[in-house]
Parts: sequence; C-alpha cells; structure tokens
Amino acid sequence: MMAAIFVIQGIDSLLHPDTKAPAAEKVVRPLAERVPVVPDQVEQAVRLNGAVQVAAGSLLAIGKFPRLSAAVLAATLVPTTAAGHRFWESDDKLERAQQKVHFLKNLSILGGLLIAAGDTAGNPSIAWRGRHAAQLAKREASLAAKSAAAEAQTVTAKAEAKAAKAAAKTAARTTRLAAKSGAKAGKASGKASAVTQATAKVGKKLTDALPVG
Repeated sequence: MMAAIFVIQGIDSLLHPDTKAPAAEKVVRPLAERVPVVPDQVEQAVRLNGAVQVAAGSLLAIGKFPRLSAAVLAATLVPTTAAGHRFWESDDKLERAQQKVHFLKNLSILGGLLIAAGDTAGNPSIAWRGRHAAQLAKREASLAAKSAAAEAQTVTAKAEAKAAKAAAKTAARTTRLAAKSGAKAGKASGKASAVTQATAKVGKKLTDALPVG
C-alpha cells in the first residue's frame, strides 16, 4: 500500500512535470548546485524524481530489494515534501493547515520507509555482521597466537632434547677415548717396568760375574 502512493505520484510526475515544477524550483536549484547528478532543468529533475519513485515503488511492491527500495523512496520523499508542502510560507490559515497535515503525513511515511529500510526480516543486520566478523577475527588471531606459541615451545623442547643427546654422545665418546688412552698408558708403563726389571737383573748378573778383589 505504501508503494502504491509513490508509483502513482511518480507516474503523475513523469506525465505532468509542469504542474510540479513551480513548487520544485525552490528545492531543485540549490540541490543542483551541490549534487552533480541533479539536472539543472526543473522539469527534468521532476521527471527524474518521478522515474525513481516508480521504479523503487514497483520493486518495493513486489518485494524485490525491499530495504534498498525503501531507502531510495525515503531519499526522494525528502525533497518532494520540502518542495510541495512548505506550510510555513503560506499566509492563508486554511491552506497552511492543509499543507501542514500533508507535511506531517509525509513525515510519517518517511518514518515507515526508514523502518522498512532497516528491517532485516529476521536476518542479522550489517552492523551485527560487522561486530560478529570482528569478534571472530579476534578469536582466530588469539587461537593462532596460542598455536604458534605452543609450536615454538615444542620446537624448543625438541632442540633442547637434541642438544642433550648430542652432549651425552660427546661425553660418552670422550669417556671411551680417555679409557682407551688410560689403557694404552697402563700397558706402556707395564712394558717400561718390565724392561727396568730385566735391566736390573742383567746388571746384577754382570756384577756377580766379576771377580772379587
């Protein structure tokens, strides 16, 4: 029902822009100076506004892109209301009252359109999705940091184990070499002792063999 108002009003703007041009001029001129897409010609701006209302109203009526359609209609309603229902400029009390009623009616419609534009039909809103994505990214980053720390500890433990194993091998090798060297030194000492004893025996025999006095 809300969409039908805009479709009918948009068709009338497309077919008869000259009837709305005088009232729209006060809004179109300043708006065209600030917004490049708004035509300088008032009747063209009225036709453009009407075409947008027909298109967005039709999409809203059939349920296609309802949030976007409602937002577009809300955007077209603001200049339409500001141009067509300037009750504060009217000197006639009856006309001012009528224009004020239309102005407030359009404000009510604008509120409904804004509600429709924000309605997610039970789905999460963009703001909620953004917050949820940020929380999920933070959680994943924390898990990744913990995983990296655990992996670093594992690597350190493996490196320490390898170093200890290498040190044990080196110590064992050193012990074996020392033992071998000690054994060789013992054998050499034994041989030297045997030679000394043999020399002593030979010397004694020679001494005994010499004639006395």
